[in-house]
Amino acid sequence: MYINNIHILYYVALIFLGMLTGQLIDWANKRLPEYKKVFSKDIIKEYKKEFKPNYILIIMNCIINVVLLYKFGWSNTDYINNLELIKYIIIAPMLICVFIIDYRLKIIPNRLVLTLFEIALVFMFIYGISDINMAINLLLGMVAGAGIFLLITVIGGLIAGKEAMGFGDVKLMGTLGLIFGFQNIIAIAIMSFLIGAVLSILLLVTKIKKIDDYIPFGPFIIIATFISIFVPFDIILYALLKILTLGMYKG
Repeated sequence: MYINNIHILYYVALIFLGMLTGQLIDWANKRLPEYKKVFSKDIIKEYKKEFKPNYILIIMNCIINVVLLYKFGWSNTDYINNLELIKYIIIAPMLICVFIIDYRLKIIPNRLVLTLFEIALVFMFIYGISDINMAINLLLGMVAGAGIFLLITVIGGLIAGKEAMGFGDVKLMGTLGLIFGFQNIIAIAIMSFLIGAVLSILLLVTKIKKIDDYIPFGPFIIIATFISIFVPFDIILYALLKILTLGMYKG
């Protein structure tokens, strides 16, 4: 049986992988903020004592894997074409970790961002072997992503007398720029600000947050990142132009 020209066993394999990584996310969310190793003997001891599956994370990760496979497909002859799928399957659980930890604790662990950065470097090197221009685009994305948010942080600090944005967000955007490239990271930056504005207003209106409460920006970046993964760039560009021109764009 095939779905979108992909044998159903591939979907089954990624669902099984999603179950494992979904539970691993739950473990990582507890360990990373405490600066402890994720992969250690403790994980075996902990789950021997009391194993509590996090069904929300497991189901979410399984769905993400299935949708990624359906969107990007799988080639049994040209494995270079599978790089996008492999890359997103690897980074998706880590992006979810960033979302949850930053939302709960208002921090983005350096170890998590560094691991994402190391993975990004590996893929940039692989892409660079076949197309040097793609590697250059990824490097420009890193500079643009980190540069935009660093500028906002510095200017915001000078005007408000305090950090307008944490340096964890700056490092995260630089890393995402190395993963997604120049055009995509600009789109992610704009979307994150738009999403942040809308959701912040909703949080204030519903009184979930108070006007003087700190609202972490990392979750907005992650939402925008997942949109960039699943929605074609031309659709995102068209939607952003419509929004930024208040519907006047006719392209």
